[in-house]
This record gives sequence, structure tokens and C-alpha cells, in this order.
Amino acid sequence: MAVKIRLKRMGKIRAPYYRIVIADSRTKRDGRVIEEIGTYNPKTEPSTINVNSERAQYWLGVGAQPTESVAAILKITGDIGGTSTLKQPEPKTDKALAFDAALKELHAEPKADATTKKAAAKKADKADKAEKADEPKAEETPAEEPAAEETPAEAPAEETATDDKPAEA
Repeated sequence: MAVKIRLKRMGKIRAPYYRIVIADSRTKRDGRVIEEIGTYNPKTEPSTINVNSERAQYWLGVGAQPTESVAAILKITGDIGGTSTLKQPEPKTDKALAFDAALKELHAEPKADATTKKAAAKKADKADKAEKADEPKAEETPAEEPAAEETPAEAPAEETATDDKPAEA
């Protein structure tokens, strides 16, 4: 009997995961198996691989032939080739701790006005009124400055003209 180490597909249509199984080479892909020795989930980041290394070594020792995909997985885990290059996922943060930290930040902030739509509209109206009150003052000041600059420039020209007339006469 020819024995293979291969993947048995499980899961949904677009969310597959696999079991690493020992099966007769003549059985269906998802058919009867001799033994399950691990799992493989390609959809997680990084991919999740769990292999019972002791059982994999036993079956390889008695002559079971791994498929190409299983051979690649066994190389990553170190069952074939000796060194493991398996990446471990980063530990997830505890949701309760993250929630407590967010509450501390919230309570540390100074109390502000109500954040209702009406309160926000009132603030916007006050800001608009303040801007409108400031705008005319800002417009009048630049208008006065150029007029002040033009007057002194014209005045010396007239004075020189009047000074020149009496000098010629």
C-alpha cells in the first residue's frame, strides 16, 4: 500500500484551511484517512502551521511520501531539512486593557461643552459672527494705508512745482 502525506481541504469556499493527513494514495482528496498529524491555515497573517513533528518523522521513516505542498510545509517546520523557519504571529493585545487605556485618556481630557448638533451649530454661529465683526476692521486698515502713502508722494510734487514758479518769475 502506497502511503502519502497530503492536505485534506476543509472550510468554506473562499476561506480554506487544511489538515495534514496520512492517507492511502488511492483514496479521494477529502476521503478516508489513516491519521491526522497537523493543520495549515493559509488565510491568517502569517500562515498558521501546526504539525505533530514526532508523528511526521515516524511516517517519513516508514516510507510515506509527502506531496509537494506538504514537503514545503515540513521544510518550514524543520521536519525535513532540520532548521525551522516558522514565523510566530505577534501576540494580540488584550481588549480589556486597550479599553481601560482608552477610558483613562477620555477621563484625563478637560471637560468641554456639549457635543450635540445644536451646541455645535451655536459655536459655529458665534465663530461666524466674530469673524464678520473682525473682517471690516481688517479691510479698513489696509485701505487707509495706501491712501496715506499716496498723499505724501503727491504733496512734495506740488510743493516743488510751486517753488519752481516763484523762482522763475
